[in-house]
Amino acid sequence: MMVSEPELNFVLIPLLAASHIIPMVDMAKLLAQRGVTVTLVTTTLNVARFTAASDQAIGSGLLIRVVELQFPAKDAGLPEGCESMNLVPSLALMRNFFAAINMLQDQAEKLLEEMKPKPTCIISDTHIAWTAETADKFQIPRIIFDGMSCFTQLCMHNLYIMRDQNKIPESGSFVIPDLPDKIEVTKAQLPREFNPATLSTQDIRDKIRAAETRAYGIVINTFEELEPGYVDEFRKLKEGRVWCIGPLSLCNNDNLDKAQTGNKASCHKEECLKWLDSWQPESVVYACFGSLAHMAVTQFMELALGLDASGYPFILVVKSGERQALIEDWLSENGFEERTKERGLLIRGWAPQVLILSHPAIGGFLTHCGWNSTLEGISAGVPMITWPLFAEQFLNEKLLLHVLKIGVGVGSQEVVHLKEEEKFDVQVRKEEVMKAIKTVMDKEKEGTDCRKRTKELGQIAKNAVDKDGSSHLGLTLLIKEIQEVQLNQSD
Repeated sequence: MMVSEPELNFVLIPLLAASHIIPMVDMAKLLAQRGVTVTLVTTTLNVARFTAASDQAIGSGLLIRVVELQFPAKDAGLPEGCESMNLVPSLALMRNFFAAINMLQDQAEKLLEEMKPKPTCIISDTHIAWTAETADKFQIPRIIFDGMSCFTQLCMHNLYIMRDQNKIPESGSFVIPDLPDKIEVTKAQLPREFNPATLSTQDIRDKIRAAETRAYGIVINTFEELEPGYVDEFRKLKEGRVWCIGPLSLCNNDNLDKAQTGNKASCHKEECLKWLDSWQPESVVYACFGSLAHMAVTQFMELALGLDASGYPFILVVKSGERQALIEDWLSENGFEERTKERGLLIRGWAPQVLILSHPAIGGFLTHCGWNSTLEGISAGVPMITWPLFAEQFLNEKLLLHVLKIGVGVGSQEVVHLKEEEKFDVQVRKEEVMKAIKTVMDKEKEGTDCRKRTKELGQIAKNAVDKDGSSHLGLTLLIKEIQEVQLNQSD
């Protein structure tokens, strides 16, 4: 008698932040396309972030379910509706935000108890430490996801060893040891773990790190051909349980999918595409700094004036919200928008980035080097003008500039910690912005070589997610692994 394969239900629990939710939704689509039931667990206001994308996927017959938790904003001392890291108004409230996330555990576990089919594994954002206890309670594997490359994972691992041995120098550059390439950094370029900010969250980070060590394995939004040496080394560290399944954004393969990635865009996709259609191929610079970062008005001025001085047509994404009032004041007082309207498009709020990057008119991507944006740029074959700001973004820049050689830096030298932007003076002048743009955009040797390499990587990325590609195989192996764990448990 044949034993039928048990039904799989992967429970996905993203961190409540746009840059963490978006790749998890893409991952849900990919798993569901393989016949796996996927249950996305998030809070009510965050559901709106991906309703259009998930509704379309569900409408096409994919088994994706969305389960809503009630976010305890008031109990954690947060303003009502503050359900995403993007909406936390000040640094002082970041601890409250993580306290609120911890309060979600009981609700989530009650839902898991009643869930049918029973959960077979949890894929959790690494920042949600309580999922380690939950996985133990339900006796199912917990796979972690934190949206970083294998390169950065390996850098972080080796930096932790250096920190524990008191070997990170306070000033000057140093080489991160035991990497396939020579990577030099300074302490000022490192994430909070090694370069503390005003508000210490060391206790939260220690708890997250302890929970990480208990994970069954780790899923990475990368493709093996992008960073082969780093994938190999990281796999050794994790006893083989590393699955590379990216670039996840490539699951959005039509314009509707691309436009519906993330929040509702403030710029209508038709309007955006029409504007881009009016420019020559590879002539437009797209400048966007992700969903979390903000710039002090003085630094934003240098960015805007550098884009203008480059002489190239550009799209500049301007954040919306209270913290942006000073920037809006400058834009109107300076007359910047009016003055540049012939060749500049300003998008307020959320931009359909995947759609924009895939347009033939885009010739350069001025980016903060967040990993989602980095992969989206690579997948579109667009060379990068790098301007890292916080977290692991300087490490991502090292990969882009020194290993892959597909970008040019603006010369940023120091982390501007999240929610502390006003404390930092201007780091990058308009002349440096202009120079980096011109180097990438000009059809001279450096720009041409850079563009050629990025286009090649973009094609390799697409091959990786196709049938028989390395990332397609990575997802197959992950599903098989969970099937085997479940079969062994039922024996």
